[in-house]
Amino acid sequence: MISFLSHLSYVRIASNDVDASSAFYQKQLGLTEVHRDESGVYLRAWGDPYLYSLVLIPADEPSLVSAAWRTSSPEALEEVVARVEASGVTGEWIDSRFGVGRLYTFTGPWGHTIDLFWEVEKYVPAPELTSVYPDRPARRDAAGAAPRQLDHVTVAASDVEAFAKWHSEVLGFRIMAHTIIEHANLSVFSVLTTNESSHDLAVVLDSSPIAGRVNHFSMWVESRDYLFRSADLLIENGYPIEYGPSVHGIGEANFLYFREPSGMRVEMNTTGYRNYVPDWEPRNWTPELGSTNMFRNGAMPMSMTESFPSDGRPTATEEGVLPGTEEELELINPYAKHGRG
Repeated sequence: MISFLSHLSYVRIASNDVDASSAFYQKQLGLTEVHRDESGVYLRAWGDPYLYSLVLIPADEPSLVSAAWRTSSPEALEEVVARVEASGVTGEWIDSRFGVGRLYTFTGPWGHTIDLFWEVEKYVPAPELTSVYPDRPARRDAAGAAPRQLDHVTVAASDVEAFAKWHSEVLGFRIMAHTIIEHANLSVFSVLTTNESSHDLAVVLDSSPIAGRVNHFSMWVESRDYLFRSADLLIENGYPIEYGPSVHGIGEANFLYFREPSGMRVEMNTTGYRNYVPDWEPRNWTPELGSTNMFRNGAMPMSMTESFPSDGRPTATEEGVLPGTEEELELINPYAKHGRG
């Protein structure tokens, strides 16, 4: 597969209280506000190469407004836009957005909006924030949890396999793995990547009637020590941990899930393997193999099945649920049994 996209560059997240969400990301996670206007609040982690990686947009409830990938070249941008439109999806060109040049924005078949761009403003720190290490865009920030950069976004869709196939064939993502519920013959989770990471896009099964939902987005910290420190800081400051710390079987990344004031789920992750195989064949996992928790020694809380905007039911989850089967715990959350991963 030709590499059209290089990496996930930013996510635009709706919040019902932008000021409270912004304060959380700055005080608890250590992000920095770089810009604020009528379109939203722009935040960056200390290691982000561009001006920002998170934009908070005012709205009535939390949701994903858009996720953006930078293309691998100017020519790749034109080619991937042609492929999107050839698939029957029509978007629009925008001359510029804060920190980003000409971009193409479209809403995919499952209701998620994607921004694609090549031109971008690189972050240049003030002299007092300049790192002694030339490769770093800024000095390491010791405040809060101090994630280095944005890592991935996990969305929800009514057909996991079709979602993964479309994003692979049209946008050039590599499909890395699926989670399968064998007794239901159901694919409930897939991870996809544009680079050597285990994923920068994932999709969970959604049986709700709401299109374009999101389960969480994730920031990357550099070690397990930082992950445990993050959990400690959050609890000390009154923010409960939703799930983790532990290790996912898929991707083998350490994880930690929590909520910010709007209710949006945020993940911190670290470690995990790198995969450079160009003709990688997707692997199939089951809950029993430890797809979510590789140690298979704990139950995943039911709250993790909520996606945004919420419809009040556990209908978007890495475990999956079909319409009319909400009472069947095996499909709502097969990880709820101790000993499954």
